[in-house]
Amino acid sequence: MTPDTAPDTAVSAPEPDYAELARPGESRKDPEHLRGRLQEWLRSILEAGADPEVNSVEVPAANGMSNETVLFSASWTEAGQRTEHRLVARIAPAESAVPLFPTYDLDRQYQVMRAVAEHSPVPVPRVYWSETSAEPLGGAFFVMERLDGDVPPDVMPYTFGSWLSEASPEDRGRLQDASVRVLADLHAIDEPERHFAVLRSADHDAQDPLDAATALRAHVREQRDYYAWATADGPRSPLIEQAFDWIEANLPQPSGAAVLCWGDSRIGNIMYRDFEPAAVLDWEMAALGPRELDLGWMIYLHRFFDDLAALAGLPGLPDFLRPADVVAEYRDHTGHDATDLEFYTLYAALRHAVVMFRVQSRAIAFGQAPTPADPDEMILHRGSLAAMLDGTYWSGIGAQL
Repeated sequence: MTPDTAPDTAVSAPEPDYAELARPGESRKDPEHLRGRLQEWLRSILEAGADPEVNSVEVPAANGMSNETVLFSASWTEAGQRTEHRLVARIAPAESAVPLFPTYDLDRQYQVMRAVAEHSPVPVPRVYWSETSAEPLGGAFFVMERLDGDVPPDVMPYTFGSWLSEASPEDRGRLQDASVRVLADLHAIDEPERHFAVLRSADHDAQDPLDAATALRAHVREQRDYYAWATADGPRSPLIEQAFDWIEANLPQPSGAAVLCWGDSRIGNIMYRDFEPAAVLDWEMAALGPRELDLGWMIYLHRFFDDLAALAGLPGLPDFLRPADVVAEYRDHTGHDATDLEFYTLYAALRHAVVMFRVQSRAIAFGQAPTPADPDEMILHRGSLAAMLDGTYWSGIGAQL
């Protein structure tokens, strides 16, 4: 995820290099060292006579804040034929990197992606292997195929000027509708509590099927636990705690069964070809829960990028991913009328605030940012979260939920 900022109505100016905060250099891996380790590992898992060779390794300069991404190509012999493969390894970070999350279950992501591919038409990269030992690369990892396509950029945000903002309204509309269709297809997976049992928590008990209300309560408890972990050795945020109080006081009771939620359901995690999804990426936040978890996150994340454009005096994309349009498109595909979007978009803002608080804590730990006198300044979108809490955010931007 990428740090965002607040609307023009209530905002603190972002740091110019906010995208690089808390990406400590010491967490990066040396490409040549990685090449040797990957080749040795492939020899240990492939059949005798495969003779694997890792030909190139690239560690992207803008590597992720939650785990390391390594791009590599390799060849090996299978069924008597020499085959070439373009691959990606996602590696859990070391403790010395001050991780963004308390645990990194890369095997769970691997299992989720494999099950999505098996039980839905949603395009996900083929996953090859999951390695739970940290010995080969210094952290658990999984390997998936590397695909090509266009991704709406985070830096600079796609609302600042990009292939998406420069596209025709018709093409943006196709991309928007196709992105909402991804959520509809994921939520249509039958018996998600069975196919994605790896996502069930102790709070889910043995319900089968798991109901959405129980799943939502468990999700909120997990977010509170995450906040407690993120602030265990540092300051706490009065604004975040106020938002958690609001969430508890306004918790809805969604009806029906829980569905598979992608979790980080934003267009910046989709690779497109000709404005259609070619690969749906980043499954570390996948969960079982109500449909609106994904809908609220998709709406909210676009609002942050558009708020940032407004702050910079740019036109942005105010007619893109509007709440009413997202809800209508989702209804067309599913027959489901989304409810309580004020709650779910605010909950998304709160969840993102906890992540950003941890991001800034990492930046402070690595000497990339000073410790502010007011801990709430560590939330880059504090203004919009506060506006959501006092009920003025959506009217302030001329939108309705």
